[in-house]
Amino acid sequence: MCELLGMECNVPTDIAFSFSGLRRRGGDTGPHADGWGLAFYEGHAARVFLEPAPAAESPLARFLAQTPIKTLLAIGHVRRKTRGPRSLANTHPFARELWGRHFVFAHNGTVKDVYRRKLGRFRPIGDTDSEHAFCVLLEALRRRFPDYPSRPSELWRAVAELGGELGEGGVFNFLLGDGRFLYARCASRLHYLVRQAPFGEAALADDELRVDFSRVSAPRDRVAIVATLPLTTNERWIAGTPGELWVFESGRLRATLPSSVSSGRFGLPVRQRAHSRERRARTP
Repeated sequence: MCELLGMECNVPTDIAFSFSGLRRRGGDTGPHADGWGLAFYEGHAARVFLEPAPAAESPLARFLAQTPIKTLLAIGHVRRKTRGPRSLANTHPFARELWGRHFVFAHNGTVKDVYRRKLGRFRPIGDTDSEHAFCVLLEALRRRFPDYPSRPSELWRAVAELGGELGEGGVFNFLLGDGRFLYARCASRLHYLVRQAPFGEAALADDELRVDFSRVSAPRDRVAIVATLPLTTNERWIAGTPGELWVFESGRLRATLPSSVSSGRFGLPVRQRAHSRERRARTP
């Protein structure tokens, strides 16, 4: 399986420290050596770096871990393939345009029977169940809302409900960004922390790197970090409850919503098998 990393904050911040730890898990301290990706938002647009190679060995990943690119929202991923070969097309995070903004998505786990779900405007480029699920999710949102909802809480609930339906019977941990909010769904393992005043020192679990955030942060700064497993050894990480969705805005947890099949009501369409249709046609 894969590992996820998300950052959402109230002032432009770089993700270099956290990505330094995640990068090491991509083939060094962890087995996630089948590709890596990192997306940075600038307004409604996302800049996405992808490489179907071990992050721990990648000069580009090392460069990004050492370069303080400031952003309000970032999503990262290191891949251990379960479905689909190692390739650029199968490397997370995936990005699509909806309502004039980029949506960025990264997944950890396996989505059961997702290829039976009908597609619409959004089509996968690669072979993964992850990208197929992302396309199904976006199509359901597009059909429900003609434009970005004026009441964001409606979008939060829709993402939670869709996550529950798509994740039924499988493992559907994911991060989703829309340029304003970071959505994080826990199906099995997910953790978060919020760094805010009073700031202290943080030490990475996978690298000999420590940062005293009190020396590089202003009193009003607030940064939420989401990861599959805690990235630091001396900070208080909060474990997610399977079947829940977190919504972050301005470095703060804005909502925790139920995201199980019982909370869903979209009734996502399922593609009929061709031979089933043929049998019905021959039935007198």
